[in-house]
Amino acid sequence: MDRLLSIIAGFSILLIGVVLLNIRRAHIRVEYSVTWLGAAVVMLLLSQWPWALDRFAHFTGLNSPPISLLLIIGAIFLFVFFRFSVIISDLKDANIALTQKLAILEYQLQALHEKLQANDRNSSNR
Repeated sequence: MDRLLSIIAGFSILLIGVVLLNIRRAHIRVEYSVTWLGAAVVMLLLSQWPWALDRFAHFTGLNSPPISLLLIIGAIFLFVFFRFSVIISDLKDANIALTQKLAILEYQLQALHEKLQANDRNSSNR
């Protein structure tokens, strides 16, 4: 169990470092990185407090704290993925609305351009 906890602690520290590096390089926005940082910190804390895992394992009826840790990590990442699915859905809806507004503006611009050309033809014919 100690080896698994050490591996998860190392992975958590690596994840924190990668997220912070990507924030610094502006590859990820801060509001989206908070979820990843939160997940990494929770994994790090749980890997360093085995008594919390024992209590959670006892609470859930699991016989093994490492299995309970993997269950918690899986639940955390399901939450993260769900959150990003909601964000992606909102962005898709906003993209559709923006595309529709752009199409309306292009139509109005084309109609205005045709009206101006018609007015120019009428004034040159007089």
